[in-house]
Amino acid sequence: MVMAVGHHRKSSITEKLFGGSYFGGSSNHVVGHRKCSVEFEDDDFEELDDALELTQIGAERTKNVLILMSDTGGGHRASAEAIRAAFQLEFGDEYRIFVKDVWKEYTGWPLNDMERSYKFMVKHVQLWKVAFHSTSPKWIHSLYLAAIAAYYAKEVEAGLMEYKPDIIISVHPLMQHIPLWVLKWQGLQKKVIFVTVITDLNTCHPTWFHPGVNRCYCPSQEVAKRALVDGLEESQVRVYGLPIRPSFARAVLSKDKLREELEMDPDLPAVLLMGGGEGMGPVKKTAKALGNSLFDEAQGKPIGQLIIICGRNKNLVCTLQSEEWKIPVKVRGFETQMEKWMGACDCLITKAGPGTIAEALIRGLPIILNDYIPGQEKGNVPYVVDNGAGIFTRSPKETARIVAEWFSTKTDELKRMSENSLKLAQPEAVFDIVKDIHELALQRGPLANVPYILTSSFTSLI
Repeated sequence: MVMAVGHHRKSSITEKLFGGSYFGGSSNHVVGHRKCSVEFEDDDFEELDDALELTQIGAERTKNVLILMSDTGGGHRASAEAIRAAFQLEFGDEYRIFVKDVWKEYTGWPLNDMERSYKFMVKHVQLWKVAFHSTSPKWIHSLYLAAIAAYYAKEVEAGLMEYKPDIIISVHPLMQHIPLWVLKWQGLQKKVIFVTVITDLNTCHPTWFHPGVNRCYCPSQEVAKRALVDGLEESQVRVYGLPIRPSFARAVLSKDKLREELEMDPDLPAVLLMGGGEGMGPVKKTAKALGNSLFDEAQGKPIGQLIIICGRNKNLVCTLQSEEWKIPVKVRGFETQMEKWMGACDCLITKAGPGTIAEALIRGLPIILNDYIPGQEKGNVPYVVDNGAGIFTRSPKETARIVAEWFSTKTDELKRMSENSLKLAQPEAVFDIVKDIHELALQRGPLANVPYILTSSFTSLI
């Protein structure tokens, strides 16, 4: 997704001489097999003295920010979009933001097929577990990254140069090493700001950590400790939390008004059951167990209500909607306004996805974790449980029993876990991240005074 800032206009002599960025020039600077040239019109030279004076005093311009992500799981894109939105809210037209999967758009197999491969392995979790742990040793992932670079470094370089970034933000573990090598080959490693925003709450693959970054933004102290062990300096590490989209993080919500808007029972406590974007996991079994446990047979009335988010799983939506329920139940498909559903409920049942956990903490929801992806999500379980913000169980019946107790005899426990969730929440994380990146950009000084000739190493090779 591209957030365009400004409007089309004739390129100035400053932009034609200096390219407006470290990576190249005006629209005439084409990367690929076409000739790279800079053309001047007759009246351009009348601007020369003024242009040189402007660049000498450090005239400001819109800075390009390239966010590198991959749709291997929804969390990377969600974090990228959260950062894009925060930049727009905080700094407006100062930054032009590009969110791109450079692997998919510029490279070949296997990089351009990572999304499909990841989904296949996650469905067969033992495959993913083997892949995650077998590539963790540094000598192994260094070898395969070097092999990938041998094939695709120039393609990645072309992708970077198309967007001419002043700042590169990686929100994926495989998007540090090769882009940083490209910057080094270009002689731009000290000129282009490169930061990593880690999107795993606790357990991280070692490829997240690269000593060549300007900043490594960690969501927790546990991740920060791993960064230091893997060779980063304390000056490079910041612990701000997981970036959550501003519309969620800063939403001011009233539970009563939300329940009225969403046509929920205004009085019954509510549990939110989620199956992720694809509606995976034991959603059906858990829903049926909750339907029984939240109905008081002795009094003949419900003690709670259930909201089920099925994601893109249309079959699951149809199956659950056809069930006969003894308690109030709402079955939903893919939702884009989760801040409302979370704000209207009292607890959450979900797998241990980092983004969902971070959002639940912001809303102060106690969490029952019912599954996790081996590798990066395994550490999210103790992160929640050890901090008193939730419970882990894979049993649908156990899950239903816990919720029924929270809504009846153990309301104090529910309240205590809600308070712990709020203590663990970091709603301002995405704003802290973009403000710190902005400070890094200010420390670099004016960005318009780098001669164009120093940025043409890639095109000269072609």
